[in-house]
Amino acid sequence: MHRKHLALILVTFILGATGCQRLSHDAATSVVRAQWDAKAGMGLSAVTRVSGLANLERVALAASPQRYIAETHKFEVIASEAELEKSVESLLAFCATIQCEVVSTSVTTRAEDSTPSGSISLRVAPQDAGKLFAQAEKLGKIAQHTTEREDKTTAVVDSEAKIKNLTTFRDNLRGMLAKPSATVKDLIEIQQQLMETQSQLDSETAQRKVLANETEKVLVEFSFRVPRNAAHSSSWTQIGNAFRQSGQVLADSTAAVIITVVAIIPWLVLILPLLWFARKIWRRFRRNRPIAPNSPATI
Repeated sequence: MHRKHLALILVTFILGATGCQRLSHDAATSVVRAQWDAKAGMGLSAVTRVSGLANLERVALAASPQRYIAETHKFEVIASEAELEKSVESLLAFCATIQCEVVSTSVTTRAEDSTPSGSISLRVAPQDAGKLFAQAEKLGKIAQHTTEREDKTTAVVDSEAKIKNLTTFRDNLRGMLAKPSATVKDLIEIQQQLMETQSQLDSETAQRKVLANETEKVLVEFSFRVPRNAAHSSSWTQIGNAFRQSGQVLADSTAAVIITVVAIIPWLVLILPLLWFARKIWRRFRRNRPIAPNSPATI
């Protein structure tokens, strides 16, 4: 079948699905242009096709009362140094008993220039968020609780509209491949377009899963730290450690001086006679140097 005839068949199919929409004669001469007519689901002109999906999502957003909100809670928990690591482990263990997943976790032990700390990032089902908050209160003092909400309804509606349109167009292409009247050239072009459409659909489906994870679960971030008095006491501890280490520093310095002196002694045996000989020659040279006639007499 000629390529033009194949495009006309696709246009006729789209007209029947969308209901008495008029398309220009030029739209029937290209399979690619027919693709965008099928994606939009309407007889949009080339100028308005780009904004077609945006208009669709605005209509869907106005018609649907459901909102998709990404909610985040941030907690700052104060725990004793001895219980900090246990508190982190306890919260992770509690997460395993509810609808909760661990995003990230870290624990920092005491170092010379830092105090112990810990952090946990979790995603929890909204109905179990209250249980998680109550468990965190048992592990220490809640110094700060911050709540953030971001409306992602537009992004979700946009993603769902794209998935629906891409799915419809993919199915139409598969139907065209099954027609026995298609030529080899047409089949190759349709197959290439089908691969591109499927790739776009997979990418959009993955993006929708990310949005679902953000809007259907609550992100909770915990940061653990020790009390300020413990941090101050750790500073005095470091000063005490410095005094205790001063003896070792003095011993190391003395050893370095001894090593340096021992290394210089062999050179002194050679250098001192050379200096004495050079000084003796210099004094003899000054003593034998003639005095100028016009120089004043020495008193």
